[in-house]
Amino acid sequence: MEDCIFCKIIKKEVPSQIVYEDSQIIAFKDIQPAAPIHILVIPKKHIPSLINLNKEDELLVGQIYTVINKIAEDLKIKEKGFRVIVNCGKDGGQEVEHLHFHLLGGKQLGEKIV
Repeated sequence: MEDCIFCKIIKKEVPSQIVYEDSQIIAFKDIQPAAPIHILVIPKKHIPSLINLNKEDELLVGQIYTVINKIAEDLKIKEKGFRVIVNCGKDGGQEVEHLHFHLLGGKQLGEKIV
């Protein structure tokens, strides 16, 4: 997607504070953090939303969760805990149509969602 802000970040056309990158995944600081640590972890493959995942994406999503654990360890929030959120669609609060995982931590987070 040419207009996708996350695809532009992947291509380094838009600056970001990258905290992790490999051949399939990139993670960077959210520009409007909801917690002291707020990282967006995204696949480099453009997948519009969670509902667009298919069988071939299973390994990629598993790798994303492994990367989230590594980032949590690197940022020293793994011990105390953190939250991972994936918003899906307009009603779910998704603002950018590129699958992304919010990693939040660095403080006691608000009430439980479930």
